[in-house]
This record gives sequence, C-alpha cells and structure tokens, in this order.
Amino acid sequence: MNKTFRPLVLLIGFCIVSTSAMASSDIKVTYAGSMGKVMDQKLGPAFAQQNHVQYQGQGQGAYGMARLLASKKVQADVFVSITPGPMQILKDAGLIDTAVPVASTSMVIAWNPHSQYASQFAAASGKDDSWLKVLVEPGVKFGRTDPDSDPKGQNIVFTLLLADKYYHQPGLGEKVMGGVQNPAQIHIEGGLLTRLEGGQVDAAAGYESEVISAKLPYVALPDEINLSNPDMAAKWYDQVSFTIKDSKGQDKVLHTQPLVYYAAVLKNAPDGVKEGEKFVQFMQGKQGQSLFKESGYASPKGSALYAQ
Repeated sequence: MNKTFRPLVLLIGFCIVSTSAMASSDIKVTYAGSMGKVMDQKLGPAFAQQNHVQYQGQGQGAYGMARLLASKKVQADVFVSITPGPMQILKDAGLIDTAVPVASTSMVIAWNPHSQYASQFAAASGKDDSWLKVLVEPGVKFGRTDPDSDPKGQNIVFTLLLADKYYHQPGLGEKVMGGVQNPAQIHIEGGLLTRLEGGQVDAAAGYESEVISAKLPYVALPDEINLSNPDMAAKWYDQVSFTIKDSKGQDKVLHTQPLVYYAAVLKNAPDGVKEGEKFVQFMQGKQGQSLFKESGYASPKGSALYAQ
C-alpha cells in the first residue's frame, strides 16, 4: 500500500479486499457512501480477481469525498459519485477531464421491519400521501444525511418539497424534516442504513439501489418526486430549490440533479491513470453492469459530463 495512503486507513477506515498476497498492484476507488455493498462486495472483488490486483475502497458522502480529493487529503485512482455536483468539484480542481455514467437509481423511503410503525409503513403507498402521514406520526424517528456534504441529503429534501406539490399538501414535507438541516435527523452517510437495521431510526431516506442491496423493505415513490426520470425535470424537478448554510456559514441555493452515478479517473491516480481507466471500463462492461443490476441499480442514463 502506498505510504501516503496508509494513515487514511486508520483515520477514515478503508475496506480492503485482497485476492492475493502477491498481487502485483493496487486499485484505489473512492465512492458515494451509499455504494458500499456493490463496490466492496461485488465490483471491487470481481475486478481484483480478474486483474490480479488489490482493491481498496473508501466510501463517504459524495460532496465530502470530492472535497477531500480536491484538497489532496485523500488520493485515489477512481471516484464514483451520485449526481454531477461532486464531479464538478474535481473538475474545478483540475483533477478530472470527464466523468461517465455507470448506473442510476431513485429515491425511496426505507423502513425497519421490526419498528413499532412497521405495519403502517407496510400499508403505505407512494401513490398517495400515506407514507408522509406515517413519517409525521408522533414518535417516528426518521433518518437522512447532511444536505451540505451528501447528495442524498439534498435529494430527500427535494423529494419532500416535490411531494408537497404532487399530493397538494403544502408544508407536510417541512413538517417531516423539522428544518432542512435538522441535526436530530441527520446521520453520517454510510452508517444511516446500519442505524435503520439496528432500530435506531424507524425509517430513512435511501436510494432504491442501496436499499435493495441491504434487503430492506421500502416505499417506492412516483417518478414525479423520486428524481429518477430526466423527462420529469422541466415539468417537476426544476420547480423546487432550497437554501442551506455551507461550511463557511454562507447561504447556498441548491437545485435538483439527476440520480445518475458517474465515474471518473483522477489525474493524480497513485496507481496510474491506466489502472483507473480499466476499472471504469469494467463498470461499464457486461460483467460490471450485471453486478450493478443484481445489486438493485438501474442502467446508466444520459451522456458523459464535460465530454470534449
């Protein structure tokens, strides 16, 4: 392992999958925290076995990870993000030239089957506002991630704002959240579904892909609010926005972005750009797409970002 990379294993926590103690080289992949299972249990090991390398994966909220990569506090060969926003941070830092779509997903509401509210969630449907009404029940603990550091934290806010319009229930989404940056609901990306499985929250915002991977029950939401359908952008998604305080305390207005996963090779890849390109090609290929699909991910949508 690269010595400059070693302290990060202790500091942030790398998941390392090795196919052989005699592997000839490494592939270091950073990714949106919701992708932990598909990256560390499926794609990473399969690529490592096929190419006789050691795979090292690190997940975190995509915006937070992008900032770490841009500041060179973390180095990796490949970064896989949800939505274009985190990739723009790396583009602005001069670390990538392009990012290609490798999968897509939609927003859902996952729930704990052992929660005292499980029967109510099981009976709820995205076709009406019943799921929203369960979430505002006294005592229901709802979890989501930080909208300042994680796209999923932003996307659930958009979903709730869109739900207000779709179900003609103004203010109900705000009641669910208790404020956009409500610390009582916000959890670290990568640990939210673990908290849900452990019963620390009754329901959580999630991507359909990660929820299926975790084998958790969920409420599927209509295209008008789940952010999965680019054809809904002009009519629905683009109609909502919200403002948050960034890490410097300044107001930042956020707008919806498609729920597409993008992959990019970093110019300062410690194991070489070619190795990173091989991993991206693997994700785009037949085997990689099959592993995405069996983990609950939909096919990639749209075109490359910043294509020449």
